[in-house]
Amino acid sequence: MTSPTLAVGIDLGGTQVRAALIDAQGALLARAATRTDIAGGPRAVLRQIEGLYAEVGRGVDPAALAGLGVSAPGPLDSETGVVLGIPTLPGWVDIPIVAWLHEALRVPVTLENDGVAAAIGEWHFGAGRGLSDFVYVTVSTGIGGGVIADGRVLRGRRRLAAHLGHMTTAPEGEVCLCGNRGCWEAQASGTAFGDRARRLAALAPDSALHALGAAVDAQRVIDAARGGDALAGQLVAHEAELLGIGIVSLLHLFSPQAVVIGGGVSAGFDLLHPGIQAQVQARAMPPFREVPVVAAQLGPNSGLVGAACLVLPRAT
Repeated sequence: MTSPTLAVGIDLGGTQVRAALIDAQGALLARAATRTDIAGGPRAVLRQIEGLYAEVGRGVDPAALAGLGVSAPGPLDSETGVVLGIPTLPGWVDIPIVAWLHEALRVPVTLENDGVAAAIGEWHFGAGRGLSDFVYVTVSTGIGGGVIADGRVLRGRRRLAAHLGHMTTAPEGEVCLCGNRGCWEAQASGTAFGDRARRLAALAPDSALHALGAAVDAQRVIDAARGGDALAGQLVAHEAELLGIGIVSLLHLFSPQAVVIGGGVSAGFDLLHPGIQAQVQARAMPPFREVPVVAAQLGPNSGLVGAACLVLPRAT
């Protein structure tokens, strides 16, 4: 009897639920997405996941499907398959998502933090391939990530390791959604980047960002910087500085062979990289300065691929 060669990866987010059928080489064979039914609560979202699973698996021999891997924001307990609490999804407290999905679909189901899942995807099929030690950082609505150490996924107590965005990088900085002040996420996430840009753009009538008003976000700042807008360039430089400060701490903590940057803000990686690298050279101890900081290779699919890897025979 041959081993299953396909799996479905689910990426559960506050805006969208995405699904993909993945093969053992990391290729996406089918994909589907829907807007997250936040108002409907956990049960409604579980029904959305069931529908997406059926959609991407349509026509596939059930014997070829290894199961379903779910990537979700934390905190969560991936060992017991329970979502402990998702700030962007009201009502998602102590939700036994794995048990619910297994009961509905009758296939193996695994749960993983979205940042860790993305790290696994990049490890098997992206920028971390062939490395035994690297840190993946996703910079999007928040900041998350995952750590591969000594050839294994670093999991920690209750498999809660690698909440990278909640390092304190500015003790007197902004208050984070977690309640702490000065978290890296509160300073340098895509949300923080956009908030900062809107405040400054409102005071800068000469900037192309000024006319956008409330529509200013991280992606529009990056686009304006590419167009030569002075304020946007300054904002990108400041974002790079904030990211670099956090990355230096990751270098010192984990001594990786590389730091891989993904998430929506990584669309501006080419603009951010010089400033990040400047912080590494200025702040890191000499043995850590040579570690490359690179862009994720799987783009927005890192988490989907990683989630599928959790249930494929080669899963970590």
